[in-house]
Formats: sequence, C-alpha cells, structure tokens
Amino acid sequence: MPKPRAARLETATARRRLGPRKKPYWTTISPGIALGYRRNAGAGTWSVRSTDGHGCDWIKRIALADDLERADGTHVLTYWQAIDAARKLARRQEGTAHDESRPLTVAETLDRYEADLRGRGGDIYNAKRSRIHLPGSILSKPVALLGATELRRWRDGLAAKGLTPATINRTRTCLRAALELAAEHDKRIGNRREWRVGLRSLPDATVARNVVLDDDAVRRFVGAAYDRGRALGLFVETIGESGARPSEVARLQVADLDLANPSAPRLQIPRSGKGGSRDRARKMQERRRVPITPALATRLRQAAVGREPDAPLLLRESGEPWGYRRSDHYRDDIRAVVAAVGLPAATTLYALRHSAIVRRLLANTPVRVVADLSDTSVREIERHYARYILDHDHADEVARRGLVDLVEPAVDKIVALVGRRS
Repeated sequence: MPKPRAARLETATARRRLGPRKKPYWTTISPGIALGYRRNAGAGTWSVRSTDGHGCDWIKRIALADDLERADGTHVLTYWQAIDAARKLARRQEGTAHDESRPLTVAETLDRYEADLRGRGGDIYNAKRSRIHLPGSILSKPVALLGATELRRWRDGLAAKGLTPATINRTRTCLRAALELAAEHDKRIGNRREWRVGLRSLPDATVARNVVLDDDAVRRFVGAAYDRGRALGLFVETIGESGARPSEVARLQVADLDLANPSAPRLQIPRSGKGGSRDRARKMQERRRVPITPALATRLRQAAVGREPDAPLLLRESGEPWGYRRSDHYRDDIRAVVAAVGLPAATTLYALRHSAIVRRLLANTPVRVVADLSDTSVREIERHYARYILDHDHADEVARRGLVDLVEPAVDKIVALVGRRS
C-alpha cells in the first residue's frame, strides 16, 4: 500500500525544525485516518486520528518517534512504520481480522457479548437491546476512549425517545455488561470508571406493577387461553399453577414431569439466569421441585406421549418449542384473553405468577418455602408481595389470632355494710 509523503515528518532532522507544542502536527495517510506527530522537548510521539464520517473522531497514541534512538518497530517507530501502525489501529487490514492489537470498538464489543450470551445459553437480545439505541458515534468508538460525559448524555437522551426509567436501566445494564466483558479480556482497557459513572442506574425507576388475581379470575384466564388453543391453554395453566416464569416453563423437558408419586406429582422446573451470576449457565441447569395437581400432571403426560425425555415438554400449536423471545408467540393471544376475561389492559401472563405467589402466602406457606418454589429471595417476596397480604381479609383473620385482651374484665366489688349482724 502506498505511503504518503510528508517532508516535515519523515526524518528526525526535519521534525527537529518544528516548534514544540501540545497539539500534534497532522498529515492524512488514508481516507478518514491521519497520523500525528507531537513535538516535545525530548522525543516526540506518534498518534492516530480516525474519523468514520458519522460523528466519531478519536485519537490514540501509538509510540515514540525515532528522534533520539533507533526504531525498534514496537515502542519506537519511524515515520513509515508509524503509518503502518496507524492504519492497522484505525481499521482492520486484509489478513488482520484476528489481530488483537487493534482497539475494540463498542459495536465489536456488543458482537462479542452476543456470542458470549449464546455460548452461555443466555438471551442474545440483551446484546441487541442497547445496540438499537446507540448512535454511530458511540458504536464506532474504541471502548478505551469512552468517556463518562458522553455515556451519561446518551443514557439521559433515552427518555426523550419515550423509554421509561425502568427500560432505560435495563438498556444501560446490557451495555455495561458488554463493556465489562471487553475489559476482562483486554488489559489495555483501563477506563472502567467512565462507564460505571456515566451509566449509573436511574434512581426509583422500578415501580412494582404486579397484578394479582383471585382464584376465580385465574380460572377464567386459563379457560379463555384453552379457548384459543390447547397448546396455549396448557402453557398458561402450567404457569398459573406452578407460579414459574414463562421463560422457565418454556425450558421444561419431558423428563421434568415427576410422576413417581401419582397422588403428589411435581415438576422439576429449571431456574432462571437472573441475579447476574457469572456461572449463569450452571445455574440455569439446576431444577427446583414444584408440586402440581394430578389433573395438570395428567394433561402434561398426555401432551408428552411419544417424545424423548430431553424433548421440550410444552410445544406451540405448530409443534415448535416456545423458545427465546417466546412473548412474540403469545403476546397477541394473551391480550385477547385479557380482553375476553374483562381484566385491566395492563394484565400480562406474569399476573399468574404473582397470583400463585400470593396464593401460597395466604395459605400460610413459610416465606422461605415460597421464595424457593418461585426461584426468588425472601427479600424480593417481602418487597413486592407484602402489601397484597396485609390488604387481604385473610391476613386480617390470621392477625387476629395473635390478639389478646390486656385489660382484665371489670369485677363487681362487694362493699361491706357497717352495722350489727342479724
């Protein structure tokens, strides 16, 4: 590849004629790429500036110039060597697709994060969630050059796009996870503080919108789901009875139906990957034993006839698994079910999970047991469901069992009359 001439930068003698200054002397070496030389009192330094035409303009120091010592090709470079290094850093050259010396951009970081999620069995949409909201000026920028101010400006700008605070927090969390992954694999990325400050979560963004239904409403919900199809009805009934998340029910296998005791059947429900565990894949392989009714167990057994133990237990009407982004397959149906039952429009499939948790609590099931059955924590149970228990008539009845009258009943006092006995 040809190398452009720049007489004032090509030799140490020519560079010594330049006046010392903090601002580099720039020369264009390729479209969108410039090589800079900073004249110092001692040895000067080479830098690269890259512009992609979409508002991204970044600068990175390359090496020392061969002003005072012979070039070694790594730490000290000649003008011609600096051109090669600058081009290599600014964009991948043919044959250097796997060269780790090039600064990783945010877009490439999200690509690697998506591959990591896929390898760990995670939801790859977590990588796409932030990408669709990031401008080209950030996507094309090296991770090592990100600043707290621009990241905070991007986070705050999401509200103008109509995103709720809770959605903004989820979006920035996905970006932070990708950046943290990049920093773990590249020791040259030393600006973790920038995104930890610039991508801080918005306070008070989580507002519990749990919809809790009584048993009659749950029965009507499940019945309306069966009216739209047996596969949907069985999927909805399993969620309503077990209290599991839709994502967990979708991952059930035939072998997870435990019929060892026909009068007390259970489901071995896989745990979710929530909680930010680094060993997420292992956690998602764990199972928790959740009791179900014999009637539901019979319907599940009939639906699984002829399938292998490791095959999905629940399938869609088409015979395909519910899989990731399962809400795309049932969202419209659930909206129709909600309308048919006459429930508030904000009601979602998660209302069945919330209702199952409250039902267990009202049945005096220990909170620790409810938390384990629901794959959550005692703290989360108390945080999100305590008010439903306290507002319920049953809670009032239970609370009255601990009442005691602390004032003894009044006793008629006998007053002796003064006088002779008869």
